[in-house]
Amino acid sequence: MSVKVIKTPDIVISVLYILGIVSVGLWAGLKGRRKRPAAGSATDGSPATSSSDYFLAGKTLKWPMIGLALFATNISCLHLVSLAQSGFDTGLLSGNFEWMASFTLILLALFFAPFYIRSGVSTLPDFLERRYNRACRDWLTFVSILSAIIIHIAFSLLTGGIVLQTLFGIDMYTSVTVIAIITAVYTIIGGLRAVVVTESIQTIVLVAGAVVITAACFTRMGGWHSMVAVLQDTRQMNKLSMLRPHGDSSGLPCYAVLLGYPVIGIWYWCADQTIVQRILGAKDEDHARVGPLFCGFIKILPVFIFIVPGLFAYTLAQKGLLDIQALQTTDAAGHTVTNSKGIYTLMITQLVPTGLVGIIVAALLSGLMSQVSGALNSISTLVSFDLYRRVKPDASERQLVKTGRIAAGAALVLSISLLPLLNSYESIFTGINEIISHIAPPITCVFVLGVFWKKASARAAQYTLLIGSFLGAGVFTLNKIYTSTPLAQISFMMVAVYLFLICLLMQIILSYVYPVQHTKESAVLFWRSPLEPLQHRGWKGLGNYKTLSVLLLLVMGTLYWIFR
Repeated sequence: MSVKVIKTPDIVISVLYILGIVSVGLWAGLKGRRKRPAAGSATDGSPATSSSDYFLAGKTLKWPMIGLALFATNISCLHLVSLAQSGFDTGLLSGNFEWMASFTLILLALFFAPFYIRSGVSTLPDFLERRYNRACRDWLTFVSILSAIIIHIAFSLLTGGIVLQTLFGIDMYTSVTVIAIITAVYTIIGGLRAVVVTESIQTIVLVAGAVVITAACFTRMGGWHSMVAVLQDTRQMNKLSMLRPHGDSSGLPCYAVLLGYPVIGIWYWCADQTIVQRILGAKDEDHARVGPLFCGFIKILPVFIFIVPGLFAYTLAQKGLLDIQALQTTDAAGHTVTNSKGIYTLMITQLVPTGLVGIIVAALLSGLMSQVSGALNSISTLVSFDLYRRVKPDASERQLVKTGRIAAGAALVLSISLLPLLNSYESIFTGINEIISHIAPPITCVFVLGVFWKKASARAAQYTLLIGSFLGAGVFTLNKIYTSTPLAQISFMMVAVYLFLICLLMQIILSYVYPVQHTKESAVLFWRSPLEPLQHRGWKGLGNYKTLSVLLLLVMGTLYWIFR
């Protein structure tokens, strides 16, 4: 694919954006440090940074910032690129991964967020130790750090590097390293407050860039009805359907989505440190509940501004209004094959005028930097609270923060080193969800039973985490080695369901084999009934978490009915 010549306005916009984000991040982090001098200030008179302030923003986050930060941490450059590819290939189908998240965010707001706030935990592994035992905490810490490095950082860096290389001719590893270091500067210095403040800005910029691409595609196509007419002519109307029947060529029938997404969604949104850390930094329980619901409403947007542009690109190509020849190759049988991985870049080069390209680049950088910064902060929190403080229980606040910063730097280096391995996936979005489907089941199981079932025992949870994780890794490895077996042909979403059911059965049986022996602390770390967390009245009016939950359910139900 040809490289787009960078015009001066685009360079200026991109550079100013990077400088602005770094400045805001440093300002936010250092401002918070000045406002909350920790006990045991530095001998030179400068205030030390408390671990609570650095890792949890001093528990001062309000719902708008939480909601925007959750969205920004979830959405990255990967989504802009890979969801456009999915829209080109399969239409709206991948939108299920966006819209189903809203239902999981309701679960987070109603049941998990208030639980975490009331328990006073600093990390989710900390919760597992209080609810179960130390072995569970250690294993979740290991899995959380590993998943943050691979899923949240490495995949995002890979996608950003591919796009920047294609657009501007910059070597992928050079561009990724520079952006990663810039992001690490304000993240490592400023902590969670810097991350959340910059993520709020980056969310707005990211959405603005996506809207620019959507508008460009919409204008060139001549509107929604023109696109539908092309789909009718090419007998591709199923591309407008979110729910596909059994046997659909995509391999994602509706039952696989409806059954499989809760397994991966509860882990990702309710039990993953990178996401939940924004909740742990909430000012109070109401802000911790309303923030995720606000994010749930924002999650409606990606289908229309990330996936629909890819669908527009498909119809534009059918009408000859988008030249995709640069993406086409010939396979061994002599058939023309389209590698749609570069479709987003192609849309930028052919549909967006000079000047606006700078906004698109800023949006790509927003998604990349917000994902990396959020994951780095979570990794530093896990290493400091769950590993270092155990080895040195008398560690000072300054030592905890210093250790977290070193851990973030090391994680960044490891993530960059993984890029060549991860680049082998044909579809990055499918690759990331396939990995999650094998990681999530045991973690989802022990959290759900731990929060809702009094009899879930520590030994049972420990064995479920270990055996379930090795089972998932084994299935993943076998499917990659023996690609033609019946097991390898099962949808990765259904694999998640089967693994979850095995883990669920395992933990229930083991909880009776090794009966629970509650400590004074664990005896209060579960809901005695599903209605208990709903007894909190919350704010009055439209801002009430119950009202917002019902409204979000109605909106999502309506959307699914329209695009069924």
